[in-house]
Amino acid sequence: MKTGRSCVNQAVFIVNSEGIRIPVSISTAVLKDKHGRVIGGVETFRDLSVVEELRKELSGRHSFFDIISKNREMHRLFKMLELISESDTTVLIEGDSGTGKELFAKAIHSLSHRKDGPMITVNCGSLPDTLIESELFGYKAGAFTDAKKDKPGRLALAEGGTLFLDEIGDISPAIQIRLLRVLQDKTYEPLGSTTSYRANVRIISATNKNLESLVKEGAFRQDLYYRINVVKLHLPPLKNRKEDIPLLVEHFIQKTNRLTGKEVQGLAPEVLPVLMAHDYPGNIRELENIIEYAMVVCKNNFIGIDHLPDYLRADIDSATLEQKGNIKRNLSWNEIESSYILEALRKNNWNRGATAAELGIHTTTLWRKIKRLNLKVPKRGDLRKIRSDSF
Repeated sequence: MKTGRSCVNQAVFIVNSEGIRIPVSISTAVLKDKHGRVIGGVETFRDLSVVEELRKELSGRHSFFDIISKNREMHRLFKMLELISESDTTVLIEGDSGTGKELFAKAIHSLSHRKDGPMITVNCGSLPDTLIESELFGYKAGAFTDAKKDKPGRLALAEGGTLFLDEIGDISPAIQIRLLRVLQDKTYEPLGSTTSYRANVRIISATNKNLESLVKEGAFRQDLYYRINVVKLHLPPLKNRKEDIPLLVEHFIQKTNRLTGKEVQGLAPEVLPVLMAHDYPGNIRELENIIEYAMVVCKNNFIGIDHLPDYLRADIDSATLEQKGNIKRNLSWNEIESSYILEALRKNNWNRGATAAELGIHTTTLWRKIKRLNLKVPKRGDLRKIRSDSF
């Protein structure tokens, strides 16, 4: 009533008498008399509890032990996890940095009969050779100058559980030999010890390097490679599973809301096409950092273009757009969206189902966007002619 502006379907939470947060949708309108004078206002509330439950159920179908995806290849990997978790088979997880290799390792551990035991992680890439040996195998008092008392290694700490060796491609040949013995004989010796200990652990390794190439170059032992590569899981980069971006964005917004106490509800309509167009060399970790940054600078309910990091906003600068596709300067958001959708359609040979999956939207939503933006899309007969001409 003070501003004269109405509000339509504003999602908020109210707290009932039992202290439970209830999701509701609020709509308001100003009431005026025939002379245009404000005489009151009306406000309606709609309980969104059922909608929220359905959203959680749908989200559950696309999540697996904190791994969120509706990508077909990722769901195939989910089924693999259930199978390999039943045994103590050694697993190698390959994938670019930021693809979620540690989440997969945790899922394997949580599904296995070792779930009540510890899961110990060693980042092989961050430790020098001298330190990684004592960290892995431990040492006895007097093994070196500063060894005043016995220290158990990560192998001993993981007893009865899982040892996760992250970035295993970075370990030296000397450590590779010692690790090979653990995998072959299940025994190891702490530094300065003359006694061998048995290791009751499951070993999961991960790398962002091509170990086969390292084996050919002589930088990684072939026998160790075969020992850790009993089952191999290759995680696709985010640029190959862009249909997951809307799901991940929603997850990161909810997560940051819980941590910061904010109530950001989502993205402004023009933001998702920008996020979908980016190739994410840093993968999921980069997307999470983008959302975290946006929520720090966002002062309202929806993340807008101005809240994105500078390098992402540079991607939609007119000069950048012109370099990418000879697109004219001073584009409207409709023109940017049209260009992005057309590019996705061309890339998928005008297949609307594949294009909608890549964009992370339903095929009917894509159809409505094509109609609204008045996009010129080849008809099926024309499409068959284009394909036959191309051959």
